[in-house]
Amino acid sequence: MRSDVTANKQSIETKCNQLRALLQSNELNFILEAHNGISARIAEQAGFKGIWGSGLALSAQFGVRDSNEASWTQVIDMLEFMSDVTTIPILLDGDTGYGNFNNMRRLVKKLEQRDIAGVCIEDKQFPKTNSFIDGERQPLADIDEFSGKIKAGKDSQRDDDFCIVARVEALIAGWDMQEALRRAEAYHAAGADAILIHSKLSHPQEVLTFAKEWASRCPLVIVPTKYYSTPTDVFRKANINLVIWANHMIRAAIVAMENVSKQIYEQESLANVEDQIASVNKIFSLQGAEELSQAQSRYLTQKQETHSIVLAASRGNGLHELTENMPKVMLSIGGKSLLRRLVDEFKKQSINKITVVTGYKSETVDVSGINVCENTEYENSSELASLACATQAFNDKMLIMYGDLLFRGYILNDLLNSEGALVVVVDSMLETTHISGAPDYVYCTQADDRSLFNPEVFIKHVSEQKDNKLGEPNGRWIGMLKVDSTGRQWVEQALEELQGKGNFKSLTMPDLLNHLVQQGRKIHVHYINGHWLDVNSLDDIDRASDFAHGQ
Repeated sequence: MRSDVTANKQSIETKCNQLRALLQSNELNFILEAHNGISARIAEQAGFKGIWGSGLALSAQFGVRDSNEASWTQVIDMLEFMSDVTTIPILLDGDTGYGNFNNMRRLVKKLEQRDIAGVCIEDKQFPKTNSFIDGERQPLADIDEFSGKIKAGKDSQRDDDFCIVARVEALIAGWDMQEALRRAEAYHAAGADAILIHSKLSHPQEVLTFAKEWASRCPLVIVPTKYYSTPTDVFRKANINLVIWANHMIRAAIVAMENVSKQIYEQESLANVEDQIASVNKIFSLQGAEELSQAQSRYLTQKQETHSIVLAASRGNGLHELTENMPKVMLSIGGKSLLRRLVDEFKKQSINKITVVTGYKSETVDVSGINVCENTEYENSSELASLACATQAFNDKMLIMYGDLLFRGYILNDLLNSEGALVVVVDSMLETTHISGAPDYVYCTQADDRSLFNPEVFIKHVSEQKDNKLGEPNGRWIGMLKVDSTGRQWVEQALEELQGKGNFKSLTMPDLLNHLVQQGRKIHVHYINGHWLDVNSLDDIDRASDFAHGQ
């Protein structure tokens, strides 16, 4: 049973055994520095089989020196982000192990918990300083003490494939080749899975000599930061196992950020830099936004989104010279256009799909957050022709309304929460409601009794004139219609039927409502008592301004 479990464990590819395979491969392999989640993901997408968690780069992205100024817990927190977004192994540049053997034991434990494949520690004293800063004056750790640190790390690991790489700093510190080899042999004997030999020379002679003398006693790792021009075939012939490109992602990022920030500052514009930098969509891609969208579709109950269609093609002739150069929906009321106010009310109710049917001076309709479709025959047509222009924007949950409305927010909220395939808002306060333009009187199956129980009330007829045969109207339709999936089918069928009539271009929304009633469709009534107005005349402008300011 034990052998079966062991065999099964070995058959599962982990990040630890991926790193071990890189170190023990007969082929030369390469890993690239990364310092945060997005750079780690980029390194994997580029094709690298492993990542170097560079101490220099990690400290630099925190804005501190590479002298253990960033705590080891801060480093590990960043590594967790890097590990979470990648499938390839990460080898941490663990400096000196952040302390003595006991710190090393805890470090290995915490790295394994975060699925980090290995750690490289160097034989200098804590706190360490970057090898290329006064390297010759930096004291080395005692060989026995450092070997004990390696043993402590190996004894602490739970995954047999977790790798500890011992970095020999003897050549950096000005010692001879024999000292470097002596240290490497001691660290190998202590259990190190690989040796990293470091050199500050601009040519590879030291590491090549070391490689020849080392004779592949265990995997050998190099960091050719200084001797970067050496052809990689030289390393292959020397039987080196792994090359670390140690700090180039952070260096590339710094150059790019300096150039772009300087350009933006000097030019006070983004025009010349936008095409030189990654798109926002590229960032979304690297962040995994698409996966989140798929997960939301799978795990979250999707609330059907409400769409709105705003009829705004008319000039508003009753407003005379005020609408000479713009449609009335663009008139400013209290510092905002009518249309902007309407869109803001939609946004408050989380309605973000807004289609505005324009016509007169369509090019002047400039409000963010909307889609525009144009009724090019607005001069010779009426409201139903505009609605027909927007059929592509129809949805199973939508609002259809006039663009010149001002109303208190509760009206829209209550309408959205009302039940019915088709629901219209009717103001029952005829005696106090100022009427300008077509009044759209509504005759209903029951008058508004201000009941708390909200009995079902339906439209019988809508008319611009009072109809004595029908008696006293029960209110005025304010120009709001809510439609659900069934109502959408009714409206689409009615539009198709009405378009077959010769007078279609002259038909209005009340004509649509009346046609639906004649077809036996029940249109629910949601009664209100004031708290709205529309803008059809010059007199309405002052009233609208007072209304917008809460008066």
